[in-house]
Amino acid sequence: MHTHTTPSAALDRRALSDFRALAGRIDGNGPRYTSYPTADRFHGGLDESAYHAALADCRAAAPAPLSLYLHIPFCENICYYCGCNKVITRDHGRSAKYVSYLGREMALTAAHLGGRRQVLQSHWGGGTPTFLNPAEMRRVMASLHEHFDLPADGEHSIEIDPRRVDFERMALLAELGFNRVSLGVQDFDPEVQQAIHRIQPFEETRAVVDASRELGFRSVSLDLIYGLPHQTTARFNATVERVLTLRPDRLSVYSYAHLPHVFKPQRRIDENALPSAGEKLDILVSTIERLTAAGYVYIGMDHFALPDDDLAVAQREGRLQRNFQGYSTHAGYDQLGFGISAIGAVAGRYVQSARTLDDYYAALDAGRLPVMRGFTMASDDRLRREIIGALMCNGVLDIAQIEARHGIDFASTFAAELADLDRLGADGLVRREPGRIEVTMLGRLLVRRVAMVFDRYLREDAARPPAAQPAANDGAQPVRFVPRYSRVV
Repeated sequence: MHTHTTPSAALDRRALSDFRALAGRIDGNGPRYTSYPTADRFHGGLDESAYHAALADCRAAAPAPLSLYLHIPFCENICYYCGCNKVITRDHGRSAKYVSYLGREMALTAAHLGGRRQVLQSHWGGGTPTFLNPAEMRRVMASLHEHFDLPADGEHSIEIDPRRVDFERMALLAELGFNRVSLGVQDFDPEVQQAIHRIQPFEETRAVVDASRELGFRSVSLDLIYGLPHQTTARFNATVERVLTLRPDRLSVYSYAHLPHVFKPQRRIDENALPSAGEKLDILVSTIERLTAAGYVYIGMDHFALPDDDLAVAQREGRLQRNFQGYSTHAGYDQLGFGISAIGAVAGRYVQSARTLDDYYAALDAGRLPVMRGFTMASDDRLRREIIGALMCNGVLDIAQIEARHGIDFASTFAAELADLDRLGADGLVRREPGRIEVTMLGRLLVRRVAMVFDRYLREDAARPPAAQPAANDGAQPVRFVPRYSRVV
């Protein structure tokens, strides 16, 4: 019988070597599973009345705490690689209007919840949330505090463009109650920065990290992207070495997928300058080796954290989860989404807001919540979401617990899935033992491939004739089981 290897154990060279060999062979489309079902399954059949029902159920669950996501779409300039829902402008008249409407959306939502519900996890994403000027940021935060209770000991994070903040702005963020910051870096190589239209000197980034530490932020996270034009293994290694001198608490290392037919700004990227598939794989393997050697825990997918970071602790203790921001320690709460394209997960329903400013404003002007589409989960969806979450987050599935919680016989319910899982077991991705399924070290590097086995919608797609198959438009992309850079919303 195999002894259990904790998911936080260091990746060994054999696992990385096997990953290098397998990644080219085990190929296909794969969701990131920040939700299950994935966002490409959302549909327009879930309307405002369905969201009202979800909020009523959420109200009945009081005083359970909430999670909250705010989408600030504005950016001053375009980064060519970006796949986020954004508005390029320098006009603060546009952001001032948006701030007013955010307040209206919060008021409408809170009215359905009754009372000021506690929010233990909040995140501002974008776009560039720090596009908002200090007065606008204060207005948004005042609206949040008017309608919700954000305790100081919760997790309150914001995405930052280091080119757009100084010490004074960082001090404001601390004053407003943010205690975690996520900085976009991508790459420090000047030629790469030129090619993606994002000039960001190392010293500029270091100044923001230093300010974060001086001001007492609990966590500093840096985002890198590999697969960008002019990147090589040696060049990206140089960026990683500079990042390590900053010693961020967390690191996200995203894969760039070149999809110019989907994201128009990518048409400005020179395809001939992109690294080959082999070079891109070498960059990833080299980065994993270097970060784990430097003491970072490989959390999974694209996330790394220092051993004492909350993510690493949660994984060691078997309570890591996933939500629309990726890996999380507070993903089990209902999540409200505010702003264009924001996604919420409330009482077994997913809801996504209108994607354009015009549609968002029109809904709120009519006194309606700006619901564009969503999904109501069935019992089978909840069952599979739990299985996928356990495998992706903690690397172990306790079959007896699943059977008891959902009233099923696992072997008969998932006969086809277990047969597929055995094929992955032959490749060394999983181990099946009596009463449990365990993801191996190698499997953690290809964990989306393991999770996909339990995705009923992918199975249904595969069973249809090719002409009848739906086009995936969120989270599923032809890459070697490393995600494209996207905040999902």
